[in-house]
Amino acid sequence: MPPVKRHLRPVAALLVLVAVLAGCGGDDDTDAADDETTTTVDEATDGAADDPAAADAGAGAGAGEEADTGATGPAVPSSGCDSAPHAPVETQRVDTTSGGADRYYLLTAPEDEEPMPLIVDLHGFMEGADVHVQQSALGAYGIDQGFVTAFPHGTGEPVQWDTSGGESADLAFIDAVIDEVAAGRCIDTSRVYATGLSMGAFMTSLLACERADRFAAFAPVNGLQLPEGCQPSRPVPLLTFHGTADPILLFNGGVDTSSFSGGEPGPGATIPPADLDGEGYPATAADWAELQGCTDPVDEAATPVVDRTWTCPDGAAMEFVIIEGQGHGWPGSEFAEQIEAIVGPTVDGVDANERMWEFFQRYQLPA
Repeated sequence: MPPVKRHLRPVAALLVLVAVLAGCGGDDDTDAADDETTTTVDEATDGAADDPAAADAGAGAGAGEEADTGATGPAVPSSGCDSAPHAPVETQRVDTTSGGADRYYLLTAPEDEEPMPLIVDLHGFMEGADVHVQQSALGAYGIDQGFVTAFPHGTGEPVQWDTSGGESADLAFIDAVIDEVAAGRCIDTSRVYATGLSMGAFMTSLLACERADRFAAFAPVNGLQLPEGCQPSRPVPLLTFHGTADPILLFNGGVDTSSFSGGEPGPGATIPPADLDGEGYPATAADWAELQGCTDPVDEAATPVVDRTWTCPDGAAMEFVIIEGQGHGWPGSEFAEQIEAIVGPTVDGVDANERMWEFFQRYQLPA
Protein backbone atom coordinates (compact mmCIF):
# COMPACT_ATOMS: atom_id res chain seq x y z
CA MET A 1 0.00 0.00 0.00
CA PRO A 2 1.62 3.31 -1.00
CA PRO A 3 1.53 6.01 1.68
CA VAL A 4 -1.15 8.65 1.30
CA LYS A 5 0.45 12.07 1.02
CA ARG A 6 -2.22 14.17 2.73
CA HIS A 7 -1.85 14.42 6.46
CA LEU A 8 -2.53 16.88 9.26
CA ARG A 9 0.72 18.15 10.70
CA PRO A 10 0.86 18.01 14.48
CA VAL A 11 0.86 21.46 16.04
CA ALA A 12 2.18 22.49 19.41
CA ALA A 13 -0.77 24.65 20.43
CA LEU A 14 -3.50 22.28 21.55
CA LEU A 15 -5.55 21.56 24.65
CA VAL A 16 -4.63 23.94 27.49
CA LEU A 17 -6.12 23.14 30.86
CA VAL A 18 -3.65 24.90 33.11
CA ALA A 19 -6.21 27.57 33.97
CA VAL A 20 -8.44 25.00 35.65
CA LEU A 21 -5.88 22.73 37.28
CA ALA A 22 -6.09 24.34 40.70
CA GLY A 23 -9.86 24.12 40.76
CA CYS A 24 -10.05 20.61 39.36
CA GLY A 25 -7.23 18.92 41.27
CA GLY A 26 -4.84 18.56 38.34
CA ASP A 27 -1.44 18.94 40.00
CA ASP A 28 1.00 16.12 40.52
CA ASP A 29 -0.04 15.74 44.18
CA THR A 30 -3.71 14.94 43.61
CA ASP A 31 -5.56 12.59 45.90
CA ALA A 32 -5.90 10.27 42.90
CA ALA A 33 -2.15 9.76 42.94
CA ASP A 34 -1.69 9.33 46.69
CA ASP A 35 -0.88 5.63 46.32
CA GLU A 36 2.57 5.82 44.74
CA THR A 37 5.14 3.24 43.83
CA THR A 38 8.63 3.71 42.48
CA THR A 39 10.01 1.35 39.88
CA THR A 40 12.55 1.37 37.11
CA VAL A 41 11.02 0.75 33.72
CA ASP A 42 14.32 -0.36 32.25
CA GLU A 43 14.71 -3.02 34.98
CA ALA A 44 11.10 -4.17 34.65
CA THR A 45 11.53 -4.45 30.89
CA ASP A 46 14.60 -6.62 31.33
CA GLY A 47 12.54 -9.00 33.46
CA ALA A 48 9.62 -8.96 31.06
CA ALA A 49 11.91 -9.77 28.16
CA ASP A 50 12.24 -13.29 29.49
CA ASP A 51 8.50 -13.75 28.88
CA PRO A 52 7.49 -13.42 25.22
CA ALA A 53 3.92 -12.59 26.21
CA ALA A 54 5.01 -9.64 28.31
CA ALA A 55 7.75 -8.39 26.04
CA ASP A 56 5.95 -8.81 22.71
CA ALA A 57 2.21 -8.34 22.47
CA GLY A 58 2.18 -10.32 19.26
CA ALA A 59 4.15 -13.31 20.48
CA GLY A 60 2.57 -16.74 20.44
CA ALA A 61 3.34 -17.54 24.05
CA GLY A 62 0.97 -20.41 24.60
CA ALA A 63 -2.79 -20.46 25.01
CA GLY A 64 -4.39 -18.90 28.05
CA GLU A 65 -7.96 -18.47 29.15
CA GLU A 66 -10.55 -17.88 26.46
CA ALA A 67 -11.10 -14.13 26.08
CA ASP A 68 -14.41 -13.09 27.62
CA THR A 69 -15.13 -10.47 24.94
CA GLY A 70 -16.12 -10.26 21.29
CA ALA A 71 -12.58 -11.31 20.32
CA THR A 72 -12.57 -15.00 19.49
CA GLY A 73 -9.01 -16.15 20.14
CA PRO A 74 -7.46 -17.40 23.37
CA ALA A 75 -5.83 -14.94 25.75
CA VAL A 76 -2.05 -14.53 25.74
CA PRO A 77 -1.24 -14.16 29.45
CA SER A 78 1.58 -11.90 30.57
CA SER A 79 4.19 -12.89 33.14
CA GLY A 80 2.15 -11.03 35.75
CA CYS A 81 -0.46 -13.77 35.54
CA ASP A 82 1.95 -16.08 37.37
CA SER A 83 1.35 -14.09 40.58
CA ALA A 84 -2.35 -13.27 40.07
CA PRO A 85 -4.72 -12.30 41.51
CA HIS A 86 -3.69 -8.75 42.34
CA ALA A 87 -5.75 -6.34 44.41
CA PRO A 88 -7.75 -3.65 42.61
CA VAL A 89 -6.16 -0.21 42.22
CA GLU A 90 -8.33 2.89 41.94
CA THR A 91 -5.60 5.25 40.70
CA GLN A 92 -1.96 4.67 41.51
CA ARG A 93 0.95 6.85 40.48
CA VAL A 94 3.96 4.79 39.38
CA ASP A 95 7.26 6.66 39.25
CA THR A 96 9.76 5.13 36.85
CA THR A 97 12.83 5.80 34.79
CA SER A 98 12.88 5.25 31.05
CA GLY A 99 15.86 5.91 28.84
CA GLY A 100 17.64 7.39 31.84
CA ALA A 101 14.89 9.98 32.45
CA ASP A 102 12.45 10.21 35.33
CA ARG A 103 8.93 9.41 34.09
CA TYR A 104 5.61 8.36 35.58
CA TYR A 105 2.21 7.00 34.68
CA LEU A 106 -1.07 6.46 36.50
CA LEU A 107 -2.56 2.99 36.77
CA THR A 108 -6.15 1.94 37.41
CA ALA A 109 -7.08 -1.75 37.60
CA PRO A 110 -9.70 -4.18 38.87
CA GLU A 111 -8.73 -7.45 40.54
CA ASP A 112 -7.16 -9.70 37.93
CA GLU A 113 -7.92 -13.35 38.46
CA GLU A 114 -7.70 -13.95 34.69
CA PRO A 115 -5.86 -12.12 31.87
CA MET A 116 -7.39 -8.69 31.35
CA PRO A 117 -7.25 -6.23 28.45
CA LEU A 118 -5.08 -3.12 28.85
CA ILE A 119 -5.96 0.33 27.47
CA VAL A 120 -3.24 2.98 27.21
CA ASP A 121 -4.90 6.43 27.43
CA LEU A 122 -2.77 9.43 26.35
CA HIS A 123 -3.35 12.99 27.56
CA GLY A 124 -3.54 16.16 25.51
CA PHE A 125 -1.06 19.01 25.16
CA MET A 126 -0.39 20.69 28.55
CA GLU A 127 -3.10 18.48 30.09
CA GLY A 128 -0.95 15.82 31.74
CA ALA A 129 -1.96 12.43 33.08
CA ASP A 130 -3.34 13.79 36.36
CA VAL A 131 -5.93 15.93 34.59
CA HIS A 132 -6.65 13.50 31.80
CA VAL A 133 -7.49 10.66 34.19
CA GLN A 134 -10.32 12.90 35.39
CA GLN A 135 -11.40 14.05 31.94
CA SER A 136 -11.73 10.66 30.25
CA ALA A 137 -12.71 8.76 33.43
CA LEU A 138 -11.66 5.68 31.48
CA GLY A 139 -9.97 4.19 34.54
CA ALA A 140 -13.16 4.14 36.60
CA TYR A 141 -15.03 2.76 33.61
CA GLY A 142 -12.41 0.03 33.25
CA ILE A 143 -12.82 -1.09 36.85
CA ASP A 144 -16.51 -1.57 36.14
CA GLN A 145 -15.98 -3.28 32.76
CA GLY A 146 -12.95 -5.42 33.60
CA PHE A 147 -9.90 -3.86 31.95
CA VAL A 148 -6.71 -2.19 33.15
CA THR A 149 -5.96 1.42 32.19
CA ALA A 150 -2.54 3.11 32.07
CA PHE A 151 -2.19 6.89 31.72
CA PRO A 152 1.41 7.74 30.70
CA HIS A 153 2.64 11.29 31.40
CA GLY A 154 4.59 13.15 28.73
CA THR A 155 7.61 15.42 29.11
CA GLY A 156 8.59 19.06 28.75
CA GLU A 157 7.21 22.44 29.75
CA PRO A 158 4.43 22.51 28.76
CA VAL A 159 3.96 18.74 28.99
CA GLN A 160 3.51 17.12 25.59
CA TRP A 161 4.32 14.14 23.36
CA ASP A 162 7.02 13.76 20.72
CA THR A 163 4.92 12.87 17.67
CA SER A 164 7.75 13.28 15.17
CA GLY A 165 8.00 9.53 14.56
CA GLY A 166 11.06 7.34 14.41
CA GLU A 167 12.22 5.67 17.60
CA SER A 168 11.45 8.55 19.93
CA ALA A 169 11.85 8.47 23.71
CA ASP A 170 8.07 8.64 24.09
CA LEU A 171 7.49 5.58 21.92
CA ALA A 172 10.09 3.72 23.99
CA PHE A 173 8.40 4.92 27.20
CA ILE A 174 4.99 3.67 26.08
CA ASP A 175 6.54 0.31 25.17
CA ALA A 176 8.11 0.15 28.62
CA VAL A 177 4.85 1.05 30.37
CA ILE A 178 3.14 -1.87 28.63
CA ASP A 179 5.98 -4.21 29.64
CA GLU A 180 5.92 -3.04 33.25
CA VAL A 181 2.16 -3.30 33.64
CA ALA A 182 2.19 -6.73 32.00
CA ALA A 183 4.90 -7.88 34.42
CA GLY A 184 3.06 -6.60 37.47
CA ARG A 185 -0.54 -7.53 36.63
CA CYS A 186 -2.31 -10.27 34.70
CA ILE A 187 -2.69 -8.83 31.20
CA ASP A 188 -3.89 -10.43 27.98
CA THR A 189 -1.15 -9.12 25.71
CA SER A 190 -3.23 -9.85 22.61
CA ARG A 191 -5.76 -7.26 23.81
CA VAL A 192 -3.79 -4.07 24.37
CA TYR A 193 -5.42 -0.90 22.96
CA ALA A 194 -4.53 2.78 22.56
CA THR A 195 -6.59 5.94 22.81
CA GLY A 196 -5.87 9.58 23.53
CA LEU A 197 -7.22 13.12 23.36
CA SER A 198 -6.00 15.95 21.12
CA MET A 199 -2.19 15.66 21.09
CA GLY A 200 -2.79 12.27 22.71
CA ALA A 201 -4.84 11.46 19.59
CA PHE A 202 -1.83 12.53 17.51
CA MET A 203 0.27 10.06 19.51
CA THR A 204 -2.37 7.35 19.16
CA SER A 205 -2.28 7.87 15.39
CA LEU A 206 1.51 7.50 15.43
CA LEU A 207 1.19 4.29 17.43
CA ALA A 208 -1.16 2.93 14.76
CA CYS A 209 1.64 3.48 12.26
CA GLU A 210 4.59 2.39 14.39
CA ARG A 211 3.23 -0.11 16.93
CA ALA A 212 0.62 -2.21 15.13
CA ASP A 213 2.43 -5.27 16.50
CA ARG A 214 1.76 -4.21 20.10
CA PHE A 215 -1.74 -2.74 19.99
CA ALA A 216 -4.81 -4.59 18.75
CA ALA A 217 -6.89 -1.47 17.94
CA PHE A 218 -6.79 2.33 18.20
CA ALA A 219 -9.29 5.07 19.07
CA PRO A 220 -7.95 8.65 18.72
CA VAL A 221 -10.33 11.30 20.11
CA ASN A 222 -10.36 14.78 18.54
CA GLY A 223 -7.12 14.67 16.59
CA LEU A 224 -6.76 11.81 14.10
CA GLN A 225 -3.56 12.14 12.06
CA LEU A 226 -2.02 10.31 9.13
CA PRO A 227 1.73 10.80 9.60
CA GLU A 228 3.81 11.09 6.45
CA GLY A 229 4.99 7.70 5.22
CA CYS A 230 2.75 5.75 7.60
CA GLN A 231 3.01 2.03 6.86
CA PRO A 232 1.51 -0.16 9.62
CA SER A 233 3.03 -3.63 9.86
CA ARG A 234 -0.46 -5.14 9.57
CA PRO A 235 -4.03 -3.95 8.88
CA VAL A 236 -5.27 -1.99 11.89
CA PRO A 237 -8.75 -1.42 13.36
CA LEU A 238 -9.23 2.30 13.89
CA LEU A 239 -12.15 4.22 15.45
CA THR A 240 -12.00 8.00 15.67
CA PHE A 241 -14.19 10.76 17.11
CA HIS A 242 -14.45 14.45 16.26
CA GLY A 243 -16.99 17.15 17.02
CA THR A 244 -18.25 19.61 14.42
CA ALA A 245 -18.07 22.44 17.00
CA ASP A 246 -14.48 21.79 18.11
CA PRO A 247 -13.16 25.32 18.76
CA ILE A 248 -9.48 24.29 18.90
CA LEU A 249 -8.82 21.60 16.27
CA LEU A 250 -11.42 22.75 13.76
CA PHE A 251 -13.44 19.99 12.13
CA ASN A 252 -12.47 20.99 8.59
CA GLY A 253 -8.88 21.85 9.42
CA GLY A 254 -7.02 24.61 11.17
CA VAL A 255 -6.21 25.49 14.76
CA ASP A 256 -7.70 28.23 16.95
CA THR A 257 -6.09 28.89 20.34
CA SER A 258 -8.05 32.03 21.28
CA SER A 259 -10.07 30.22 23.95
CA PHE A 260 -6.88 29.45 25.89
CA SER A 261 -6.93 32.93 27.44
CA GLY A 262 -10.69 33.09 27.85
CA GLY A 263 -10.96 35.61 25.04
CA GLU A 264 -14.33 36.99 24.04
CA PRO A 265 -16.50 36.20 22.24
CA GLY A 266 -14.59 32.93 21.98
CA PRO A 267 -13.97 30.69 18.98
CA GLY A 268 -17.31 28.93 19.39
CA ALA A 269 -19.03 32.02 17.98
CA THR A 270 -17.01 31.93 14.76
CA ILE A 271 -16.72 28.22 13.96
CA PRO A 272 -17.68 27.77 10.30
CA PRO A 273 -20.44 25.32 9.34
CA ALA A 274 -19.10 21.79 9.16
CA ASP A 275 -18.65 20.08 5.80
CA LEU A 276 -18.96 16.38 6.66
CA ASP A 277 -17.23 15.44 3.39
CA GLY A 278 -14.69 18.26 3.35
CA GLU A 279 -11.08 18.80 4.29
CA GLY A 280 -9.58 18.39 7.73
CA TYR A 281 -10.68 15.40 9.78
CA PRO A 282 -13.16 13.92 7.27
CA ALA A 283 -10.38 13.89 4.68
CA THR A 284 -7.89 12.35 7.11
CA ALA A 285 -10.32 9.55 7.99
CA ALA A 286 -10.84 8.94 4.26
CA ASP A 287 -7.07 8.82 3.75
CA TRP A 288 -6.68 6.22 6.49
CA ALA A 289 -9.42 4.19 4.80
CA GLU A 290 -7.66 4.46 1.45
CA LEU A 291 -4.32 3.49 2.97
CA GLN A 292 -5.86 0.25 4.24
CA GLY A 293 -7.84 -0.58 1.12
CA CYS A 294 -11.22 0.28 2.67
CA THR A 295 -14.02 1.41 0.37
CA ASP A 296 -17.68 2.38 0.19
CA PRO A 297 -18.21 4.58 3.26
CA VAL A 298 -21.74 4.50 4.62
CA ASP A 299 -23.23 7.11 6.96
CA GLU A 300 -25.77 6.13 9.60
CA ALA A 301 -27.23 9.22 11.24
CA ALA A 302 -28.91 9.29 14.64
CA THR A 303 -28.81 12.82 16.03
CA PRO A 304 -26.39 14.03 17.30
CA VAL A 305 -24.12 11.34 15.81
CA VAL A 306 -23.21 10.43 12.25
CA ASP A 307 -21.49 7.04 12.18
CA ARG A 308 -19.32 6.73 9.06
CA THR A 309 -18.12 3.18 8.42
CA TRP A 310 -16.00 1.85 5.57
CA THR A 311 -15.92 -1.70 4.19
CA CYS A 312 -12.40 -2.93 4.89
CA PRO A 313 -10.23 -5.99 4.16
CA ASP A 314 -9.84 -8.63 6.86
CA GLY A 315 -8.06 -7.30 9.91
CA ALA A 316 -8.65 -3.63 9.15
CA ALA A 317 -11.49 -1.35 10.23
CA MET A 318 -12.18 2.36 9.79
CA GLU A 319 -15.01 4.08 11.68
CA PHE A 320 -15.52 7.82 12.12
CA VAL A 321 -17.92 9.05 14.82
CA ILE A 322 -18.95 12.58 13.83
CA ILE A 323 -20.64 14.36 16.75
CA GLU A 324 -22.70 17.34 15.70
CA GLY A 325 -22.30 20.29 18.07
CA GLN A 326 -19.55 18.63 20.15
CA GLY A 327 -16.51 20.65 21.18
CA HIS A 328 -12.95 19.57 22.00
CA GLY A 329 -13.66 17.76 25.27
CA TRP A 330 -13.85 13.99 25.73
CA PRO A 331 -17.37 12.96 24.59
CA GLY A 332 -19.53 12.14 27.58
CA SER A 333 -17.10 13.65 30.11
CA GLU A 334 -18.54 15.42 33.15
CA PHE A 335 -15.13 17.04 33.62
CA ALA A 336 -15.26 18.52 30.10
CA GLU A 337 -18.60 20.12 30.94
CA GLN A 338 -16.84 22.13 33.67
CA ILE A 339 -14.38 23.66 31.20
CA GLU A 340 -16.68 24.41 28.27
CA ALA A 341 -15.34 27.98 28.14
CA ILE A 342 -12.07 26.46 26.91
CA VAL A 343 -13.05 23.28 25.05
CA GLY A 344 -16.53 24.10 23.78
CA PRO A 345 -19.82 22.26 24.32
CA THR A 346 -20.31 18.68 25.47
CA VAL A 347 -23.22 16.96 23.73
CA ASP A 348 -25.58 14.77 25.71
CA GLY A 349 -26.13 11.15 24.73
CA VAL A 350 -22.62 10.34 23.43
CA ASP A 351 -20.17 8.35 25.56
CA ALA A 352 -16.73 7.81 24.03
CA ASN A 353 -15.83 5.22 26.67
CA GLU A 354 -18.80 3.02 25.82
CA ARG A 355 -18.25 3.37 22.07
CA MET A 356 -14.54 2.61 22.10
CA TRP A 357 -14.85 -0.29 24.54
CA GLU A 358 -17.51 -1.90 22.34
CA PHE A 359 -15.14 -1.40 19.37
CA PHE A 360 -12.03 -2.67 21.16
CA GLN A 361 -13.75 -5.88 22.27
CA ARG A 362 -14.05 -6.98 18.64
CA TYR A 363 -10.29 -7.10 18.11
CA GLN A 364 -7.17 -8.80 19.36
CA LEU A 365 -3.73 -9.23 17.89
CA PRO A 366 -3.31 -12.12 15.48
CA ALA A 367 -1.47 -15.11 16.88
